[in-house]
Amino acid sequence: MTQTHRLSNRGRIDPSKSVEFTFNGRTYFGCQGDTLASALLANGEHFVARSWKYHRPRGIMTAGVDEPNALVQLETGAHTVPNPCATTVELYEGLRASSVNAAPDLERDRMAVFQRLGRFIPAGFYYKTFMWPQRWWPRYERWIRKAGGLGQAPALPDPDHYDKRYAHCDVLVVGGGPAGLAAAMAAGLAGARVILVDNQPELGGSLLALPSLINGAANSEWIQRMHAELQGMKEVRILTRSTAFGYHDQNLLTVCEQLTDHLPPEQRQGVRQRLWKVRAKQVVLATGAHERPLLFGNNDLPGVMLASAVSTYLRRYCVLPGQRVVLYTNNDGAYRTALDLREHGANITVIDPRPAGRGAWPDAVRSAGIEVRNETVVLQARGKRHVKGVVVAAFAQGRAGPGNEKLACDLIAVSGGWNPVLHLHAQSGGKTRWDEALACFVPDGATQAQTSAGAANGEFRLSQALHGGGVAGAQAAMRAGFDTVSQLSWRTVDIYQDPLLPLWQVAGPALAARRGLRRSATQFVDYQNDVTVADIHLAVREGYHSVEHVKRYTAMGFGTDQGKLGNINGAAVLADALGQTIAQTGTTTYRPNYTPVTFGVLAGRELGDFFDPIRKTCVHEWHVARGAVFEDVGNWKRPWYFPLPGENMHAAVARECLAVRNGVGMLDASTLGKIDVQGPDAATLLNWVYTNLWTKLEVGKGRYGLMLDENGMVFDDGVTMRLGEQHFLMSTTTGGAARVLAWMERWLQTEWPHLDVHLTTVTDHFATFAVAGPLARKVLGKVCHDIDFSNEAFPFMTFREGTLAGVGWSSPARIMRISFSGELSYEVNVPANLGRRVWNALMEAGREYGITPYGTEAMHVLRAEKGFIIVGQDTDGSVTPQDLGMGGLVAKSKDCLGKRSLARTHTAGGKRKQLVGLLARDASLVLPEGSQIMNQPSRAPIAPMIGHVTSSYMSPTLNRSIALALVQDGHTRMGQLVEVALPTGGFMPATIGSPVFYDPEGGRQHVD
Repeated sequence: MTQTHRLSNRGRIDPSKSVEFTFNGRTYFGCQGDTLASALLANGEHFVARSWKYHRPRGIMTAGVDEPNALVQLETGAHTVPNPCATTVELYEGLRASSVNAAPDLERDRMAVFQRLGRFIPAGFYYKTFMWPQRWWPRYERWIRKAGGLGQAPALPDPDHYDKRYAHCDVLVVGGGPAGLAAAMAAGLAGARVILVDNQPELGGSLLALPSLINGAANSEWIQRMHAELQGMKEVRILTRSTAFGYHDQNLLTVCEQLTDHLPPEQRQGVRQRLWKVRAKQVVLATGAHERPLLFGNNDLPGVMLASAVSTYLRRYCVLPGQRVVLYTNNDGAYRTALDLREHGANITVIDPRPAGRGAWPDAVRSAGIEVRNETVVLQARGKRHVKGVVVAAFAQGRAGPGNEKLACDLIAVSGGWNPVLHLHAQSGGKTRWDEALACFVPDGATQAQTSAGAANGEFRLSQALHGGGVAGAQAAMRAGFDTVSQLSWRTVDIYQDPLLPLWQVAGPALAARRGLRRSATQFVDYQNDVTVADIHLAVREGYHSVEHVKRYTAMGFGTDQGKLGNINGAAVLADALGQTIAQTGTTTYRPNYTPVTFGVLAGRELGDFFDPIRKTCVHEWHVARGAVFEDVGNWKRPWYFPLPGENMHAAVARECLAVRNGVGMLDASTLGKIDVQGPDAATLLNWVYTNLWTKLEVGKGRYGLMLDENGMVFDDGVTMRLGEQHFLMSTTTGGAARVLAWMERWLQTEWPHLDVHLTTVTDHFATFAVAGPLARKVLGKVCHDIDFSNEAFPFMTFREGTLAGVGWSSPARIMRISFSGELSYEVNVPANLGRRVWNALMEAGREYGITPYGTEAMHVLRAEKGFIIVGQDTDGSVTPQDLGMGGLVAKSKDCLGKRSLARTHTAGGKRKQLVGLLARDASLVLPEGSQIMNQPSRAPIAPMIGHVTSSYMSPTLNRSIALALVQDGHTRMGQLVEVALPTGGFMPATIGSPVFYDPEGGRQHVD
C-alpha cells in the first residue's frame, strides 16, 4: 500500500530508505525512523484496535508511551511480544504485527456485539452477575477469559538473551528532553559522574517536534551540540532506548535498556535488553508531561488524537493524519498544532470554550486565516469506524447549550492541558499538590535525594524547562559534593499564553449517563479499560467515594498505560460527582512499572539451570568423577548417593550405610551453615537464641542446641563450638544458614542493639568432611600425627586443632568429634581452598579400611535409625521441643526466644502431635512420607487424622523399614497400633514406638 499521508519534508525519518512490514496480514511500506504507528498513519490506517471490554473501534491517539489503544501482537512464534504500543515500536524490515482482542479479525470482530449491550454490562457488573449459580463458575470463567484479555503470551521458550548491570553515579538524570539535557550538562560541567536516561532512540524529547529556536539555532542543531558535548565528558554516560520504570528506596532506580528490539529478530546478536540497577547520590527527574484529552461523546473513535501527537507526526515523522481537522482545546499551546496543520495543507477549525483572548498563538492562528470558534465545545464525535464529524454547542458559565450544529472532519485533535509525569516522583515517596493555575498535580516535596525539573515540575514553557533543568542539575552536583558552575543560560523566544480553562464534563451527568441508550453519548475516561463518565457516577451511587475504591470498581487506571491519559480526568469527574475539589479527591497510587517490562529482563541470565545460584563444594568435581547423583539443598549441589556399576539407588544407599556401620565412610558436609560469633556478649546472644545454657560451656567443647521462633516452635538446630572466651562457631542446617543469620541479625539490630557481638557467615570459608564409622579413628591417625584421638584425650563433643595431611602450618586444621550417624565420627574442618587436598589424603589413608564415600540419602537413613531429627522434615513450624521429646534441652534457669510461648494453654496442653517411631506390619513396605495416620481404617470423604509420616526409609542395618511420625499424644501411645493410609487406597497397620531404632544407649559413638 502507498504512503498516501506521507509529506515531502524530511523530519526525523529517512524517506530514501523504504521499510516493508505487515499489519494484520497486509503489506505496507514505511521509512527508516518510523514507528509502527507513524507508518500505519502514513498509509492512512487509523482503525488499528478493538477496546478491551466493549470491543469498540479504536485508533492511534498518541505518539508515545501514554498510548492506550494501539496495542499489537508483535512478531510470531518464539519472538512474539504481546501488547507493545505501536507508538513505541520502531519500524524495521520485515516487521510483523497484528491487532489484539479481535477475532476472527479486526473488521469482523465477533465480540463487537458488546457495543449494543453496553447498558447491561456497566462497571462492576461482573461482581454481581456471576455469583449464581455457584457451580456454573467454571463456565463463566472460560467465557470471561475468552472475552477479555489483550495479547497472547508466547508459548515457546524465549530465544533472546537478557542481562543485568549495577551502576553508581553522582547524578542520575531521567529524561533527555530540554530540561534533562540542561540538567545533565550542568552536572557534567561540575565534574559529577552523570547517567542520562531517555526512552527514545535519540535525545531531544519534545524538541524533536517543536519549531522553536534555542540560542538562535534550530532545535535539532542545539540537540546535536549538547549530545556531542555530553559524549565528550568522560564521566557522563548516555542511555537511550532506556526507560526508568521504578524508583525504590535509597535512591535506587531500575532502568530497562532495549539494545536490539529495533532490529529484525534474525539480526539480533547478543543481549536484547539489559536491566540497570542504578544507585545515585542525586536524581533529577526531567520526565516531561502527558497531554490530557477532553471528554465528549464518542471520544474514542479512530481519528481522535492528542494535539501534541498530531504535531509530532507532522514534524517528526512527516505524516499528515487528516485533511479536515477540528482542533478542540482549552489552552493556547495547542494552537501551535493548528499552525503546523495549516503549514502542511490541512483545513482547520479551532473549537475553544474560552472567550477570545490575547495570546500570541491564537493571534497567529487567526492571522493565518484559520477559523476559531470561542465559547464553543464539542459535544460528541460522529462516525462508526472513523471520525466523520463533530457536534458542537455554545458554552457559557460552565455549561454547554444544545448541540445542533455539525461540522464535517476526518481528524479531531484534542488538548485539555498537561499532566506532569509524576510516577517516579511518587514512587520515591514524594508528595504532590494540585496547582489551580496549571490545573494539574505538581511535585510538592521529596523524601529522597531527588528533584523534578521542566514539564515534570509544571514548567511547561521552553524557557522555564531549560532554566529549571540547568538549576536542578547544578544543585544536584553541588549536593553530591561538587563545586557549582557558572549559571548556564539558553536564549529562547518566550511567547505569552492565556491561562487554560479547566474543562472536564461539559455534557452534564444526565447526558453522560445515557451510555446504554445512545452510544454516541458515551464519554470515555480510561480508553484502555472502557471506563466512562457514567461508570464513575455509578461507582459513586454504589457508595465508592475513595479514588482508590473507584479505581478498583471501574478498573480506571489499570492496564498497560496505568492511567497516564485518563486518571486526572477521572479524578475530576469523581470530584464533581462528590461535590468536592480535585485536591480533596487526590490521585491513585503510582506504582512501578512506569511502562511494562518483559519477564526476560527481570530474570536476566537466571534461567533454567541458573534460575537459582549453583553452589558447589571444593570436592564437587571429585564427586562428579565418581558418578555421584546430586540433589539440590539450599542452592548447594550435594551428592545424593554414589552408585557403582549395576547399582540402583536403594542398593547404593544400603552399601553406603553398612560401610559406615561396619567400617568407615566419609561425607562431604561442607554445605552445613557456619556462623562465626564473636564479641564480649557472644554467650549472652546464644543464651537468647538457643533454649539451653551457654555461658558455662568451656572453651574447646561443643553443645547441641535448639532454636525457637517467637511462638515456641523449633526453628533450627545444630552444634556450636566454643573456640575462645568470646568466640563461638555455630553450625546450622544447610538450607537454614541464611535464614538463621538473618534471624539473629534482626534481633541484634532491632531488640538487642546494646549487645557487643558480631556475626559473620563462614560457610564458604571451610570445607567440612565427616569421617564416620568404627574405623574412623584409624583413618585420621594416619594423616594427623599431632592429635591424640583416644577417648580420654579427645572426648565426645570437643574439638582439637592440629596438622592434617600437611594442612595446618598457617592456620590449624580443626577436627570436631560430633556424630550425626550414631557411630564414632569426626568432622574435619580445613580452609576450603585446601579441601580437595585433605579429602584425597583421607580417601588414600582409608583405602586399606575400605573407606566409602556416602551421600545425603545414606546420611538420612543413618540419622533416622538413631532418631535424630531434621528441622523442616520432622518439624513443620508447629512443633515444640516437648513434642520432639527434647524438653530437657529447654533450660529452666534462663529465658530465651520463644520460651514463654511454651507455657501457653494450647502449646502446653494435650492432644499435640508428638514425634514417635513407626514400624509397619509389613517390614518390606516403606511407608510414603506425608502419609496420613488414623486410629482405624476409614473410607469416609473426611476422616479424622491423628498425624502423618515425616521420615521413612528402608534400614539396611535393621533389615526392615522404619519411619518417624508426628502422632497426636504419641508419647503416651507406645506399643499401640495405628493405620497409615497408602496412596493406593489401602491401609497399613503400624506400631508406635521409640524414634530411636538403633543403639538406644548411644554406646557406639563413644566406643574406644
